[in-house]
Amino acid sequence: MKFQGIWIYRRLILVILTPLLLLPLPLYINTKVAECAFTLLVMAVYWLTEALPVSVTALIPAILFPLFGIMKSSQVAAVFFKDFHLLLTGVICLATAIEKWGLHRRIALGLITVVGVNPGRLMLGSMVGCAFLSMWLSNTSAVAMVMPIVEAVIKQIISAEGEAREQRKRALTGTSNMGLQLDGYFEPGPVEKVDITFEKSDLDCEGFPGDSEDQCTPSQGPYRTKQDHMLCKGLSLCIAYSASLGGMTTLPGTSPNLIFAEYMHAFYPGCKSVNFGNWFIFCLPVSIIVLLLSWVWLHWLYLGSNFRSVLYSESRYTEREAAVAKVLREEYNSLGPIRRQEIISMVIFFIMVVLWFTREPGFMPGWAALFPDYAGYATDATVALLLGLLFFIIPAQTTSDGYETLITWKDFQSCMPWEICLLVGGGFALAEGTQKSGLSPWVANLMVPLGELPPIATIIIVCVIVTCITEVASNSATITIFLPILGPLAESINVNPLYMLIPATLSVSFSFLLPSANPPNAIVFSYGHLSTWDMMKAGLGVNAISVLAVLLATTTWGMALFSLDTYPDWAPNHTISSSTAIPVFSYPH
Repeated sequence: MKFQGIWIYRRLILVILTPLLLLPLPLYINTKVAECAFTLLVMAVYWLTEALPVSVTALIPAILFPLFGIMKSSQVAAVFFKDFHLLLTGVICLATAIEKWGLHRRIALGLITVVGVNPGRLMLGSMVGCAFLSMWLSNTSAVAMVMPIVEAVIKQIISAEGEAREQRKRALTGTSNMGLQLDGYFEPGPVEKVDITFEKSDLDCEGFPGDSEDQCTPSQGPYRTKQDHMLCKGLSLCIAYSASLGGMTTLPGTSPNLIFAEYMHAFYPGCKSVNFGNWFIFCLPVSIIVLLLSWVWLHWLYLGSNFRSVLYSESRYTEREAAVAKVLREEYNSLGPIRRQEIISMVIFFIMVVLWFTREPGFMPGWAALFPDYAGYATDATVALLLGLLFFIIPAQTTSDGYETLITWKDFQSCMPWEICLLVGGGFALAEGTQKSGLSPWVANLMVPLGELPPIATIIIVCVIVTCITEVASNSATITIFLPILGPLAESINVNPLYMLIPATLSVSFSFLLPSANPPNAIVFSYGHLSTWDMMKAGLGVNAISVLAVLLATTTWGMALFSLDTYPDWAPNHTISSSTAIPVFSYPH
């Protein structure tokens, strides 16, 4: 009972004990590096354990940095709000309109209907639909939209299978026509005795032909067979994993990508290669490779190795597949013809993507070149805000008081992730503090021995470490901690910073093992089809596939796209000695 009482207050104990145990750093060492390290370690513990809400923890630099004399309060406040927040605001305007007018449901149902309802195709279609949505919406929103559709399909599969089995049972036993009533006139005649037998191998678990051994194995819970349960597991995991894979494809697709982009703009302002177009070109093949191989892995794990069934045409659908196809068509038809609001949202969406691509494509002059006197002034945030503002202007429908716009401020507030804004702002303040205090180059100096390894070995170590930590910490918090360390480390071993930062940023999205690793996993887990072991078993394979795909991309087309094989002129040109003394460098701000 005493232990139970202590466990209830475990978060309060962590909040109090963590700074007390770390107090020797600022009290006895008493250097700016030690004081910044104290702040970083306290925040890291709070973020890893969630002793405080992650957004509240992000406010700690605003308290401690001025008290330690690392940064003025006004300086901390200035870095809390960046270009990232403006980009996020515009993207959320788009996401709000898509959700409000049901465009997301039309896209998801349309993709699943086109792909087909064969279990393998259904898994692939669900993955593609969810991944596409998560490129432009938050991963959590994408899963929250698609999972109810998949859950309805799952229920239809189970009920359709049960009905088909009952029909076969009644047909074989004669209970479907108890009176043996025949249409028309029948004149009795001599009856020839016919012996009807079934081989044991042709019988299902109730003694009827047509079902395989897996289909007839009873399952616990609401599932009629083990096959049904395995399909439910596979579909659920497909949704959770594809949301993370789709989100990493675009810069605004997930918070770690945006944090990385803002870090590059803040500390390497001369780097022009990190933009929407280059990131999309680099990550889209990675997402496709991981998505397809993950589908193969999950298909083998939960549906078996019969991939030929995926190629079957609609004419070879089973009873339950035909029933599911009918339900999906009815669901899609219930949406009615596409509405004007959906068309406007889709048009603005495509314009936004095109303007992002063509701002500074790299291989040709973009529309930003039309303003040569203001080079670098317009960013992706400019595009997002300009088009996001249109949603508050364009009329959607008339009301008794006048007209309603495509989205209202109340709609926007309900979708805006304010906690992410604070979290990211705290990360920027922490990164700035580690630079000004000298903590980043000091840590990089300690990691100089890694420079003796081949660069690819260093990247592998970084990817594995980041992938492990992101399973127990939020993705945004993990990348916020690692960026200020890996950037100076790359400089110290004379490696292009992008060569380390891009794989690390992508690896942060590979949190596939635990239900608590990210919100998409938690949402899918809450439907009750999965156990923790199911997620860990499947997640290990997807993690391995993802890390290998990122390494492949980094060492092949990434080299040409970002010039990763050369040390750039936009990065500081220096070499950190092997001494443990804290070096002082002039970092760009």
